[in-house]
Amino acid sequence: MSSPPLPAHSLAEGTVFVVNVIHAQPGQQEAALTIIREIVHYVAERRPEFLWSTLATSVDGETVVNVEAISGPGDVETFFTDATFAAKFERLRAIGRYEFHVYRARDLVLPRLR
Repeated sequence: MSSPPLPAHSLAEGTVFVVNVIHAQPGQQEAALTIIREIVHYVAERRPEFLWSTLATSVDGETVVNVEAISGPGDVETFFTDATFAAKFERLRAIGRYEFHVYRARDLVLPRLR
């Protein structure tokens, strides 16, 4: 007997997220975390488009992830027009490489109440 699916809530106008993955050189994960933390705080203090951020480090010691909620898909380009912001990201290039993608939340899945 299979259980009914967990409740999902459609998010037609869901939150926009930027997911930034930083691939640190060996032994540089903490340095990458320090830099991206500084960048996130810089944005949080200055940009109304910033909503919130979660920073995480991989258990294998190789990557750092910034999952950041923003007000719209064009916000990342706006952030990079700030020369100080862009310069902070350049510091990451010295210790690894990074990529980011912009997403819109589509579903929110919550645990079933028991």
